[in-house]
Amino acid sequence: MNTELDQGERAFSSFRVLNGDNNHSEREHLFRNMAQLFSYVSDRCDDEQVRQYDEVLCQLAELVEVEARVHVAKLLAPLERAPGTVVVKLANDDIEVAKPLLEFSNVLSDDDLIDIIGRQSEEHRVAIAGRISVPERVGEAIVTHGSTPSVTRLVRNVNAEFDKATLEKLVQRATLDAEIAADLRGRRDLDWKSLRSEIDTASSKVLQDLGNSNHTLDPVAAGKVNAVVYNRMRNRAGFSASEWKTAYNQVKALNDRKQLDERALARFARFGYGHHAAAALTAMLRVSPEVFVKWLAAQDYVAVTVALRAAGLAPDMFESIFAMLPWRDLPTDTDTKMVLSRFQALDQEEASTIFQLWRAHSFRKRAVSEQREAISA
Repeated sequence: MNTELDQGERAFSSFRVLNGDNNHSEREHLFRNMAQLFSYVSDRCDDEQVRQYDEVLCQLAELVEVEARVHVAKLLAPLERAPGTVVVKLANDDIEVAKPLLEFSNVLSDDDLIDIIGRQSEEHRVAIAGRISVPERVGEAIVTHGSTPSVTRLVRNVNAEFDKATLEKLVQRATLDAEIAADLRGRRDLDWKSLRSEIDTASSKVLQDLGNSNHTLDPVAAGKVNAVVYNRMRNRAGFSASEWKTAYNQVKALNDRKQLDERALARFARFGYGHHAAAALTAMLRVSPEVFVKWLAAQDYVAVTVALRAAGLAPDMFESIFAMLPWRDLPTDTDTKMVLSRFQALDQEEASTIFQLWRAHSFRKRAVSEQREAISA
């Protein structure tokens, strides 16, 4: 690792001497090598090292041709942790550059994708519509802004999630577009019978026609989750390791862009992004992710209450966040009322004192543990 990081330091030094007089091939060579090096060490870089790579790659991206940007985008697309600013920059680039990131990068958040859907080309929307997972908000943006190619690809994507409002829009578009109508008819996860009572009566004739095809419906799934989409039928409570990893890396990328703040936390709360909220709080509280995950797994309401009170959250924000954190088990109404009462009764200064004492004790324990490991080694 030291050799790789030493190479990185030399690469940064090389970049600092570049100026307008250096030849183009040298800049392209440096851009490709920097990205290649980062792909080797991305899982071992701390936040400051990622920030340095981000800054340099962003500046170099302005100085190189499209072929080099395509190469770097392909290197960054599969990484779980990648510099947030350069990823978003390349995802907004020409489609040949953006496509691998739009299709595969987990560093791009739903908000990033929605922004791209609204501002970039139909080709960008088509790429996003084919992602392994297309959450409701992203799908709604494609249906709102997209033309037939992106909307049909979205409807054909079995992992695309639709809420009732988006399905209404799709049904309305199907009245004018036979291709969308045919693809909707082919979805086996839609309970058309229930939808007829859910969706605006203005579209009832189209729904009647769409629902006439013979589908074998899952009897357990039918009628659940507003009878809209079966692949959304999962218990929203509960911690998911895969969702946590994605959320944590997206929050890190948001922090790379200096956009991780209370507004971001409020947005996570508004849209029910529990894993993202938890990941954001680890950064804001400056605790390790393992600590916060332990609190969630242990249903440690006291620790979370003290920590968030120390962080200065307003009671209404705390209530929103507490309700949608990915606890092991869904808190009962009694639990929620008790926790909210404790939060409001706790003085922020007192909470800060408790939290700082805990942090100091935790750091001492960690230092002792590391010393013991070093001695035993």
